[in-house]
Amino acid sequence: MHKARVMIDGYNLALEEGTGISTYSRNLSFTLKELGSDVDVLYGTRRSPRNELMREIAFFDPNVGRPNLRDRFIYELRMLGSVPLMSATATQIPFTDTVIKDAYKSRLPRADALWNIPHVFARSYKLFDLAGKFFTVKMPSKPQIAHWTYPLPLKLQGARNIYTIHDLVPLRLPYTTLDVKRRYFKLMKALASRADHIVTVSETSKRDIVNILGIPEERVTNTYQAVDIPAKYANKPVDLVKQEVEGTFNLKYKGYMLFFGAIEPKKNVARLIEGFLGSGVDIPLVIVGKLGWKSEQELKLLNEDVISYLEQVDKLMVTRRRIHRIDYASFPLLVSLIRGAKAVMFPSLYEGFGLPALEAMQLGTPVLSSTGGSMPEVCGDAALLVDPYDPRAIAEGIRALDTNQILREELSRKGVARAAVFSTGAYAARLDELYKRLESEKGILARLQRA
Repeated sequence: MHKARVMIDGYNLALEEGTGISTYSRNLSFTLKELGSDVDVLYGTRRSPRNELMREIAFFDPNVGRPNLRDRFIYELRMLGSVPLMSATATQIPFTDTVIKDAYKSRLPRADALWNIPHVFARSYKLFDLAGKFFTVKMPSKPQIAHWTYPLPLKLQGARNIYTIHDLVPLRLPYTTLDVKRRYFKLMKALASRADHIVTVSETSKRDIVNILGIPEERVTNTYQAVDIPAKYANKPVDLVKQEVEGTFNLKYKGYMLFFGAIEPKKNVARLIEGFLGSGVDIPLVIVGKLGWKSEQELKLLNEDVISYLEQVDKLMVTRRRIHRIDYASFPLLVSLIRGAKAVMFPSLYEGFGLPALEAMQLGTPVLSSTGGSMPEVCGDAALLVDPYDPRAIAEGIRALDTNQILREELSRKGVARAAVFSTGAYAARLDELYKRLESEKGILARLQRA
């Protein structure tokens, strides 16, 4: 097992809400600890006060008081000037019993130490934009490996720097993201030439990285991702799941279809809604997710006539909801919503990995997904795959899952087995092999330099 000290970034480990990449980052920290590594996590919060107590408080709430005016003036000058700061040394965030952290247990990574450089991620982009250079991070703990969980113009001094490129969606589907494409492509090409290694999460993404960025295949490793839902949520008694679904959301257990994720063009929610409305099924579609870029276009079919309708039941006119939209559900409630759904809908246009589909499969819920991106590779024959650009194909898939119990049972059984391929143990083995290979290459390089 790998025993080296490894630093990962906290770029996507925001305390407020999670993303797919924040899940990747947290799972990476847990897996590294299981492998026996010492783990450092670098954050870029707004404040890093000199007083240790205030520094700990500032990690959870930056409103600790007025910033030091001299430090603020220097920072603004460097950010606005033509030659921004090019390096900085991280300051450790104390973790004592003073701040009660129970509310954040599920969101924090597993780490031996947390570090901070104020605004480090924004500063790195500023430097890259102005000078084409990577911001240099210095750390007293001297990690041997920096595993950046996102393409960032940062490097850790004295370490092997590896970068995770989850996908190249901004280049493959440029109309679905807000990235500045010229800067994005420039950064990808810089990573291609400067990284000690590139990590990705599927063979589909690896093929894109090799072909589009021109990186030699041996410098890109697909580790996939780990699918890991805690047993206390995954194995919760069915009666409790029913109570949560029915009591919290007024939904019938196994009486709704579910989509969960960001509401943005890549996720294909507009065609999902169109397909659902055209399917004629008699159960509601539940959409759980924050409004993202172009969400108003994705939800343009939702109006009062579509969301609800009147139906005669026992000579009474009863309002029925066809589509429910839930802005937020805590992780335990989301797991119950997934388990309580008749099927999960995930007809994404393109994914580097597609974690929501596998999370549903792990919980035994049948999945409708797409033929786009990595989904056929990741789901195999354990999901119903449809053309994501064809609302009629989506409608036919929804009808099949609604009416065919044998199909649902088959997909549920296959889904659980397929999700096991992406277990934490399998992920740890792939990660361990990669790190050992990098350490071996470093040793060979050092011997060549001495010769």
